Amino acid sequence: MVSGGCVGPEGEVGPEVAAAVAERDEAVAPAPARELVVGYALTSKKAKSFLQPKLRGLARKKGILFVAIDHKRPLSDQGPFDIVLHKLTGKGWQQLLEEYRETHPEVTVLDPPGAIAHLLDRQSMLQEVSELDLTDRYGKVRVPKQLFVNTDPLSIPAAVTRAGLSLPLVAKPLVAKSHELSLAYDPTSLTKLEPPLVLQEFVNHGGVMFKVYIVGDAIRVVRRFSLPNVDEGDLSNNAGVFRFPRVSCAAASADDADLDPCVAELPPRPLLEILARELRRRLVPMIHAPSFLILRKLFPQ
Repeated sequence: MVSGGCVGPEGEVGPEVAAAVAERDEAVAPAPARELVVGYALTSKKAKSFLQPKLRGLARKKGILFVAIDHKRPLSDQGPFDIVLHKLTGKGWQQLLEEYRETHPEVTVLDPPGAIAHLLDRQSMLQEVSELDLTDRYGKVRVPKQLFVNTDPLSIPAAVTRAGLSLPLVAKPLVAKSHELSLAYDPTSLTKLEPPLVLQEFVNHGGVMFKVYIVGDAIRVVRRFSLPNVDEGDLSNNAGVFRFPRVSCAAASADDADLDPCVAELPPRPLLEILARELRRRLVPMIHAPSFLILRKLFPQ
């Protein structure tokens, strides 16, 4: 199973990608005709992890200027910007952003709230993945057997039975705004879940998952610790709902861990290239076309 995120659709660039870009050729390029001004609206934590001094320095050499945005003021009173890079939520911010897009159509917004909403919705996003028709020459990509639930929690066990799903089940909020998920071991525990959510059959995967970052033609894969395998003993001895708030986050890095080679082996590069190409083909109409502009300037192909 391959788990990954594309740089662009959600307006997010992981710290691994920023580090990879900063480690590339840092030779000073000829001075650009003008600076590319990137206004950023990020949480303090995200700004600290992404806008590392080395990245800022490389950006300056490439003619890119990062400018902090005050999200409490109209964007038209700030700038001017060539690009607005944001990772904030809330109706107030979205309204500010949409008003700015209407009055400044020449500015690239990474990414428009509507595009982000589509990608955060696990039902619509997983639908795109489930419809992929990839050759199995280099491996297979599939979505676990799943069920979308938006009903009374007491009716979930019956719905699971009708769908033919086997316990344990991974429960994820329908809107993917965090790394939080739960593992339900028995029918009674299903009634304690909070819809709307997606239930997926748990697939043993060695306690390791891969996150895939894509910038243009560049692909970077990182290992993250995930949920441990489940065996018959676990099914017999466990009951209830177990919550896991930080699965696959940056703090769960497994890149330097002493892992079993069969678990640590990265997905085949050709498979990732095909996957990236197909997802881009399906998702590009939903996102802002120049989503890779900043990093393409930093990381030319």
